Amino acid sequence: MRQQDHLIHMANQIARNFAVMGDVDAATATADHIATFWDPRMKAGILTQGEGLSPIAAAAIAILHADAHPPHQTHATEETGGSDAG
Repeated sequence: MRQQDHLIHMANQIARNFAVMGDVDAATATADHIATFWDPRMKAGILTQGEGLSPIAAAAIAILHADAHPPHQTHATEETGGSDAG
C-alpha cells in the first residue's frame, strides 16, 4: 500500500469512528485528532488529498486547511497540563 493510500485509509477510519457525532462534529473531531496526533509529515501528506476521502474526512481536511489546529473535541485531545513522557 502506498503511503498516500495508507494516510487516506487512516483518515477515513478516524472519520468513521467519529461519525456517530453527526457530520459537522465528526469532521471537527477528525480534524482535531489529525492535528493533535499525526506526525507533521503525515499531516502534510493528507492535506494534499481529496480523492478517496470520505465526506467527513474531506470536511476534516478542509477544516485543517482553514485552521491549523481546531478546538479540542474529545477528552483524549484536551490539554491535561502534564506529560506522560518519562
